[in-house]
Amino acid sequence: MVMKVLITGGAGFVGSHLAELLLARGDRVVAVDDLSTGGRENIAAIDHHKNFQLVVGSVLDDDLIDPLVRDVDLVFHLASTVGVRLVVENPLRTIKTIVRGTEALLDAAQRHRRRILITSSSEVYGKGSRVPFSESDDVVLGPTTIQRWSFAASKMLDEFMALAHWHETQLPVVCARLFNTVGPRQTGRYGMVFPQFVKQALAQEALTVYGDGKQTRCFCHVADVTDALVTLIDCTQALGRVVNIGSDQEISIDELARRVIGRTSAKSQIVHVPYEQAYGVGYEDMPRRVPDLTLARELIAYRPRYDLDSIIDSIVAYQRGDG
Repeated sequence: MVMKVLITGGAGFVGSHLAELLLARGDRVVAVDDLSTGGRENIAAIDHHKNFQLVVGSVLDDDLIDPLVRDVDLVFHLASTVGVRLVVENPLRTIKTIVRGTEALLDAAQRHRRRILITSSSEVYGKGSRVPFSESDDVVLGPTTIQRWSFAASKMLDEFMALAHWHETQLPVVCARLFNTVGPRQTGRYGMVFPQFVKQALAQEALTVYGDGKQTRCFCHVADVTDALVTLIDCTQALGRVVNIGSDQEISIDELARRVIGRTSAKSQIVHVPYEQAYGVGYEDMPRRVPDLTLARELIAYRPRYDLDSIIDSIVAYQRGDG
């Protein structure tokens, strides 16, 4: 069955890959994006597709959003602030875009009874020390005086609103908590470590590691993430749930830098930069961030296909212009 689908943030990194996947399965796609962090270059391959439409505008514009939601079958809400650097530098914009934008999408979806998927973030887990992170774990955030926590708190409020709609208005909604999604088209300009490492290695420059490099993350290819989002929104058992999506293969940032150097045969060194120098005084980071994927496996038989080396290779090929 051909569906008409709305993607907010559809010209962004994840949104553009999601649009391609939906078009490939025969759906019609409407992408709305204000192009503040997304870009037309991300959708160059599909911009003239007969079943694709880009609407340039903001999720904060109710008059724009309501008819877009009314005229589709499914909604993927991906529009958000991108990257730690933007969160730290623009906390007010972060809060308004995330909270008001999600409120507008949920209200429109409720009015028109449209199934909707809200993308959340592993940042919601904050400084939680129990690893791996499970959807039912307690949440520990830092103080309101540390700007980076505005993103986590805003995403948490998104989840509360979505689940409140599920309970009070029976809106068919699911929340996907994404863990460190990476791949072709991701930019390093907002603090994303993976594309920045590859760019530096290909230029034979030193790889810049913030902090001591012992902090660990789990990186998941955007193709695995978008596959999961499409499957998740179609899963009736996932409605009214929060579901982790990512990889559970843990690696330190220092080891990631070494792996990138090895896969690119670069002669680069690794340089450590204090967090204060990169993000200002008072910045806080989490030592580990590993998802418990049990629920995703139970609901949608989720299994990421890309290992770390294949992820590196795909980003290297993209930055070299080979893919």
